Amino acid sequence: MSKKMSLGLFIQLPGQHLASWRHPSSQSHRNYDLDYLIEIAQTAERGKFDMLFIADSVARPIQEHSYSELKLDPLMILAAIASSTRKIGLTVTSSTTYNEPFHIARKFGSLDHLSKGRAGWNVVTSANDLEATVYGKEEHLSHADRYERAEEFIDLVKKFWFSIEGDAVVANKETGQFLDISKVHPIEHKGKWFQASGLLDAPAPPQGHPVIVQAGSSEAGKELAARTAEVVFTACQSLQHAQAFYEDLKGRLAKYNRSREDVKIMPGVYITVAKTEEEARRKREELNKLIMPGAGLLFLSEFTQIDFRGFNPDDPFPEYDTYADPTNPRIRYKIICDLAKREGLTTLREIYERISSARGHYEVIGTPEQIADQLEKWFLEGGADGFNVIPPTFPEDLNLIVDEVIPELQRRGLFREEYEGSTLRSHLGLQTPVNPNAKTEVKS
Repeated sequence: MSKKMSLGLFIQLPGQHLASWRHPSSQSHRNYDLDYLIEIAQTAERGKFDMLFIADSVARPIQEHSYSELKLDPLMILAAIASSTRKIGLTVTSSTTYNEPFHIARKFGSLDHLSKGRAGWNVVTSANDLEATVYGKEEHLSHADRYERAEEFIDLVKKFWFSIEGDAVVANKETGQFLDISKVHPIEHKGKWFQASGLLDAPAPPQGHPVIVQAGSSEAGKELAARTAEVVFTACQSLQHAQAFYEDLKGRLAKYNRSREDVKIMPGVYITVAKTEEEARRKREELNKLIMPGAGLLFLSEFTQIDFRGFNPDDPFPEYDTYADPTNPRIRYKIICDLAKREGLTTLREIYERISSARGHYEVIGTPEQIADQLEKWFLEGGADGFNVIPPTFPEDLNLIVDEVIPELQRRGLFREEYEGSTLRSHLGLQTPVNPNAKTEVKS
């Protein structure tokens, strides 16, 4: 096949499943060990993944029987990993609600330089209300305001990235010229959310700018993605849902003068693989048995933005209209309600056991061939340009995916056998953005 799928590795340590930290094979005690983090990255690079993808949010509730998503700053993790990898892309989440544009431009521009063009920025607006408190804010911005701010935020970040052209540094020791000053373009920005002037204190990143990834699935999120994103990470429960999302998002691109190839849509897929389907299902059931009820209810509360703490795990799960809020779409809650109806799940326990693994993403269980069948179907039938792969545990399930599933995809001609380029853009088949400040030569 000429067209290959893109694959990202979604890194959620100690594993994506809520009880991964309790699994015998899990190396939970090494979550903050750089050597371990490098091992994971190098395993993914051995599997020829397009990129590593680390999500992030702060102010998560601390709970005695849950790992509570305790973690290091993922941007620092990827900066450290950059020196121990050569090809794999490095994508990390940073919020437009609790950062400033200059900070993001500087940090991600630096990561792109240090990695020689492998950086990606996953743009989020922060869904967790508690984030406001750790940043000293009185309240969380409304959904509409967060997305309005995000749009202007991204525009300003790009202005900073483009403020000094990539080839502006001359460093001619004989003439004494360090900079071509004609390629330096101070910005003056005055908008509703931001006022800024000056320059980013580094040349434009090697990729023109880091790859822009976006993960919102609300109307505002899809519109922001259509205008600004180059990769969209989404959660879809079925091929039909994925196809509808795919066509909806791609159909919005033309009004922004963008082609369908300018954006890669990569749903998350949670993979439990074993030699037989029965063994794979047994693995999943064993993990579910390790969930502490309090941790399950806390997770469900965070996921739906509805407080289920203190409920009995066997209480009924409420239908969507029970907590409908026109100011907050709660997309993940709607996904779970639809899933519950489709699969006949009725209690809080049934729901948190069902979603504690994939967390709203598509779940595939079985042999390498069965898993490849499903990924191939989504890829060929207009549901995805690729996938963000989510292993249940690290490092065991990651190794199984790299050693068993990836070779099956390669055998079918669906995935690369070797990297053809060295930047994240080259892996994804994305064009390098043109600096709008650069002067084009006029041919006579």
